[in-house]
Amino acid sequence: MSVFQDKKILLGVCGGIAAYKTASLVRLLVKAGATVKVIMTPSAKDFVTPLTLATLSKNPVLSGFTEQDDPSGVWNNHVDLGLWADAMVIAPATANTLSKMTDGACDNLLLAVYLSAKCPVYFAPAMDLDMYQHPATQSAFDKLQSYGNIMIPATSGELASGLVGQGRMAEPEDIVAFIEKDLTAQLPLRNKTVLITAGPTYEAIDPVRFIGNHSTGKMGFEIAKAAANLGAEVILISGPSQQTVSHPKIILIRVTGADQMYDAVHQHYSKADIAILSAAVSDYKPKTVISQKIKKKDQNLQIELVPTPDILASLGKIKKQQFLVGFALETNDEIENAKGKLTRKNLDLIVLNSLNDAGAGFGTPTNKITLIDKSLEITSFDLKSKTAVAYDILNHVILKLQT
Repeated sequence: MSVFQDKKILLGVCGGIAAYKTASLVRLLVKAGATVKVIMTPSAKDFVTPLTLATLSKNPVLSGFTEQDDPSGVWNNHVDLGLWADAMVIAPATANTLSKMTDGACDNLLLAVYLSAKCPVYFAPAMDLDMYQHPATQSAFDKLQSYGNIMIPATSGELASGLVGQGRMAEPEDIVAFIEKDLTAQLPLRNKTVLITAGPTYEAIDPVRFIGNHSTGKMGFEIAKAAANLGAEVILISGPSQQTVSHPKIILIRVTGADQMYDAVHQHYSKADIAILSAAVSDYKPKTVISQKIKKKDQNLQIELVPTPDILASLGKIKKQQFLVGFALETNDEIENAKGKLTRKNLDLIVLNSLNDAGAGFGTPTNKITLIDKSLEITSFDLKSKTAVAYDILNHVILKLQT
C-alpha cells in the first residue's frame, strides 16, 4: 500500500509547456490511492485542458474564485481547500508563479490556496535555462525553501527553446517517488515494529463446540492498518475473525486458542517497540478436550474449566524497551477496574471500553474509549469510527514516546 493511500493532494498547475506532463502526474497519484484536486492558473489552460485533468482526477478542476460557466456562482473557498489537503504540489512551477509565491502576491486562486495551505507544499520548477539560472530565480528557490516549502529539483535536458541544460520539470514518476520518499521519512512510526493482537480466541470443548466471545477483531485490524500507514512494520496476531487486511507492512498470523496466541506473541515480542493487545482472549478453557463430539443426554453436562495463560501480564513481567498497551472492557466501576489492571500488569497505557456506552464494544463499527497512562492521567474521547479510534490510540502512544 502506498503512502499516498487515502491522502488528499492539491495539484497546482501553472502556465508552462511542462503542464502537459500533469496528466500523467494526476494519473499516477490517483493510481497510488490519493484523492486529487487540481487548481490551474488561467494561462495553464492554454497548455492542457481542464477536461483532461478533471477526467483523470475524477474531480472538477478549479481555476477562478468563481467559475464563469457555473450559473450558481459557487465560490471556490481557498481557505477550505488549503485546510483540506494533506499535501500541495505545484507542478510545473513557473518563474512567474514562484516569484509571486516568494513575495506573497495573490492574484489567482492557486496563489490564494498556497498562502492558505497548512500542509507540506512541494514545488517542481519548470522554465528555460537562462530563466532557471537567473539570480532572481535562484533567490526565489532559496526563499521558498526557507519558508518550509520543499523543492523538487528540475533536471537537465533539451528545453522548449532548443537550449540544453537545467530547467526541465522532473518527470511525473520522479515527482511521485520524491514526494513518497519525503512523506515516508516523516511518518512517526517509521523504523518501529508494532505487535498487535486482535479478535477472540476459541477454546475447544470437543471437535465441534468451543468457548468464545463476540469479538470480531475489527478494532485490532484497524489499529494494525493505522500503524502501518504511520510507517510501522506490523505483526498482527489474530484469533478467529472474518476481518482481512492487505498491506505490505503487515504480517498477519492467525491462531485459534489462547495457548497459540500466547506462543505467537512471545515469539515476536522481543523485537517489538510497541505492543498493543486488543484481543479478547478467553479467560478459561476446558481442562480436557473431548476427542469425539459430545452427544446430547437428558442429564446436565459439567465441564471443568481452567485459566488460560495471561498473555498481557506475562509481557508486563518481561517488558524491556516495549511500550505495552492493554485493553479493558468493563461493565461496572470502569475507571477503577482499568487502573487496577494497568498497575497489576505493568502496562504503559490501557484502553478502556465500557459496555454501558452505546455504540461501543463488540460487533459495532464505532467505539468510545478512555485512555489511562501509567501516571494515571485520563484522556477521554467521543464516540468515533474504529478507524478514527485507532489513530487516537496510536497518536497518544506516539505522544507518550516523545515525552
